[in-house]
Amino acid sequence: MIDSSVFQGKKAAYYTLGCKLNFSETSTFGRMLQEMGVVTVADGDQADLCLINTCSVTDVADHKCRQAIHRMVRRHPGAFVVVTGCYAQLEPQRVAGIEGVDLVLGANEKASLIQFLSEAWTEKKQGEALHRHHTVKTKDISSFAPSCSRGNRTRYFLKVQDGCDYFCTYCTIPYARGFSRSATIDSLVRQVRQAASEGGKEVVLTGVNIGDFGKNTGEQFIDLVKALDQVEGICRFRISSLEPDLISDELIDYCAHSRAFMPHFHIPLQSGSDEVLRLMHRRYDRALFARKISEIKRLMPNAFIGVDVIVGMRGETPTHFEETYEFLQSLDVTQLHVFPYSERPGTAALRIEGVVDEPTKRQRSARLLRLSEEKTEAFYSHHIGTRAEVLFEKASKGRAMHGFTRNYVRVELPPAMARPDFDNQIINVVLGDFNHDRTALMAVEVEAPGNF
Repeated sequence: MIDSSVFQGKKAAYYTLGCKLNFSETSTFGRMLQEMGVVTVADGDQADLCLINTCSVTDVADHKCRQAIHRMVRRHPGAFVVVTGCYAQLEPQRVAGIEGVDLVLGANEKASLIQFLSEAWTEKKQGEALHRHHTVKTKDISSFAPSCSRGNRTRYFLKVQDGCDYFCTYCTIPYARGFSRSATIDSLVRQVRQAASEGGKEVVLTGVNIGDFGKNTGEQFIDLVKALDQVEGICRFRISSLEPDLISDELIDYCAHSRAFMPHFHIPLQSGSDEVLRLMHRRYDRALFARKISEIKRLMPNAFIGVDVIVGMRGETPTHFEETYEFLQSLDVTQLHVFPYSERPGTAALRIEGVVDEPTKRQRSARLLRLSEEKTEAFYSHHIGTRAEVLFEKASKGRAMHGFTRNYVRVELPPAMARPDFDNQIINVVLGDFNHDRTALMAVEVEAPGNF
């Protein structure tokens, strides 16, 4: 039984590290607490409750998590501090040992966050000893915490899947998130209809391995896509990331002709060397990846395609890296997300010979980032002078209003053209040249909402 009086009139501060899935979950936690009477703390005020949602994708991420926890404890002395997320699941005792932390919840327990928090907060008030961390082993993680929330953004983030069965040699995410599991299509459609009723126009599908959707429900990802495409009021859907071996030709064809799924894909490659892909235990080769890119571009020539790449994996020789560079150079993709390989305790990659030193990782990262800039600039340049539909977002104080086209070109609106009623509206614009830091194209003509 949850004692709602524990929460009435309390102020909460939130901090999220890591992926879009984490941000979606934190936003949902915040909404649940708001329904219990908790308000988000204003800047400079003291919080009664601090919630930190952690990441553990690299050792740098672990370090940032510890820093964030210490910082929140210092800023809000005396607050009840709860830590959840991947780092909390993998290192619960270490997190619980940080001074000021009251409660640590793993991947299975965060689905019942309000219950755990209510009980622990009451115990602390009564001076009882806290059971400070609650986690189960990876094989026992089975809960699915629904999440469809926008926080302070225009876009909604819909959690459709959690966990991963792939166990790539470099990755700890399956240990932190558990095995693949999903919500049902019916429940997800209901959540999206609710988002539409709240005025939402764009929904991003999030998860750990989205293409693996439906393993526990007997459903398939393509069926989810078709069902969501029928939800009235939502103008745009984006898929946050898809493993290349799980992108079916049927899915590509459907997205190309769908009502609301955008020509925008995010596909992890990780390496352009077949030998390194085998070391990573990835489930595809270069040929399959190239064929998927080619098929997307055949049906959607203007599609934005982002690609994840890891550099400096154990066993990656200079020859392997050059294969990766040349392969990426040959692909018609838009942007590279480059990650230096990070040693993770307990992973199979630690048994691979051939450690790549840090200076070499930095050098290889820099080369790929330069290639990414060239590809993104060429993609943006192709759109200068064209007309596009842009979903604008409310501007932060002192900053220009911006938004994104259907194919994810970032567009900036000069202050003289911006209007408050453009927020969360799809506006017809003519795209001009780059802005001052070349991160967006400037809108040079706009039409008011409803004029197209």
